[in-house]
Amino acid sequence: MDLLAHLIDLETQLHRHDVRADADALRMLIADDFFEFGVSGTVWTRASVIEALKDEAFSPREAKDFRLTLLAEGVALLTYRAHRGATAARPSADSLRSSIWRLHEGRWQMVFHQGTAL
Repeated sequence: MDLLAHLIDLETQLHRHDVRADADALRMLIADDFFEFGVSGTVWTRASVIEALKDEAFSPREAKDFRLTLLAEGVALLTYRAHRGATAARPSADSLRSSIWRLHEGRWQMVFHQGTAL
């Protein structure tokens, strides 16, 4: 599998309800030093993401227009457009997304994520 396909697979795993609700799966995908600038303006850490997602009212997500940029050996930027479906708790939303993935001990992990509302 090429790197773009592999990182798309990892990224979209984080969009799935079963993965978002599984703290162990999240720890495999998200690096210890991870942080996120959320679309809401909230700054998230790995621990705060795992805590928040365990009680999340899940919204289905779609992603498209992926682009990969290699930043350094073992460091990649993945950008894309995302759509979050509506739920009773919140309306649908579109955003631009960017994630930095780092190869660590033979496994790619997300170290940074940012959402920008459209």
